[in-house]
Amino acid sequence: MRKVLKSGQQPLEIKPQEKSVWICMCGLSKNQPFCDGLHKKIVGEEDGKTYEYDAEGQRKEV
Repeated sequence: MRKVLKSGQQPLEIKPQEKSVWICMCGLSKNQPFCDGLHKKIVGEEDGKTYEYDAEGQRKEV
């Protein structure tokens, strides 16, 4: 299980010559260090709170 502290950060864009690469900043991507869109699950989390996600992607505050 991962514990994630919500912050205001979004995925980090790296701009190579041909196309952009997005680096995961939320810690949930199954394709680390690259973003796979799972950050959409963090919508509704509150800043400064810590959340835990289980293997199915369900979250709870810790």
